[in-house]
Amino acid sequence: MTSTIPPTMRAIVQPDPHSTDLILTTVPTPTPEPNTTEHLIKVQAISPCNGELLWPPHFPPSQTRTFIPCPDFAGTVVSAPDDSPFQPESEVYTRANYLRNGAGSEYTLATTDELALCPKGLSWAERAAIPLSSLTAWQALFVHCEIGGIDSGNWKKKKVLVTGASGGVGAWVVQLAKLVGAKVIGTCGGDNVGFVKGLGCEEVLDYRATDMKTWAEGLEERVDVVIDCVGKKSLADAWWAVKDGGLMLSIFQSPNTARPDECEVKDVKDIFFIMEPNGEHLAAITKLVEEGKCRGFVDSVYPLEKFEEAFEKVGTGHAKGKVVVELSTR
Repeated sequence: MTSTIPPTMRAIVQPDPHSTDLILTTVPTPTPEPNTTEHLIKVQAISPCNGELLWPPHFPPSQTRTFIPCPDFAGTVVSAPDDSPFQPESEVYTRANYLRNGAGSEYTLATTDELALCPKGLSWAERAAIPLSSLTAWQALFVHCEIGGIDSGNWKKKKVLVTGASGGVGAWVVQLAKLVGAKVIGTCGGDNVGFVKGLGCEEVLDYRATDMKTWAEGLEERVDVVIDCVGKKSLADAWWAVKDGGLMLSIFQSPNTARPDECEVKDVKDIFFIMEPNGEHLAAITKLVEEGKCRGFVDSVYPLEKFEEAFEKVGTGHAKGKVVVELSTR
């Protein structure tokens, strides 16, 4: 297969790391470093992440490079180390390490520890919609909230509030929390209430119509855990819902930075984290998807030539699930 690899490829490039403007251009096709675990992947579909074009100034690379977005992708292995479980023709997906270039290009690189085999029976778009959202939700619950295994049932008496429950990460948090027995309450816009109820939430709050403080004051018992997938005002409002000794976790900012001054809840554990690529976690998610216990959600699919529309849709913050860009490689 290596003889068919073109010397150049089409790629979405962020020419100025301090600007969110993108261009579609031609760049050299990457080559795996010898004696490493790098694989060359033919990219089939990518899923942009809201805000990722703002990352370069905050996470500068150790050496000068072209910025290609979208480390969230699905594709086919072209070349691999001899001892890799992902040999050529393997269909894989991942949310790769941000310190390398993303996959908004016809080919990209990924390492063995990041990769997992794609779930069977899904389209490339459906596959690309899974990694980042599912891994973030998985690590929020099973790593940082220390639930235990997926079948532990450790949260059967827990009440969990998920902000942004209709979004890519939120939808996965709801599904996984339900699997471990939690009673889940979700927030979303009014037009997504039916969707979030369908995920298994026992109660859904329209954040545009519900005053969280008033709602929380009417509860017999406030929630044990808040998983915030929105940040800012949604995170601040959620503080009124957590009980003394509860847990506040956000994937956007430290929860204490958004705590209202007048909120007197006590002994709340504060967690902020950034998802880390992990092929073992993603393999466990693949198993759940193939068993029909969880699924990803595709909001919309765009061809590579309409990548700007895809990024604009992501930037609205109102996608129901993931926005996907499909690539037609040569």
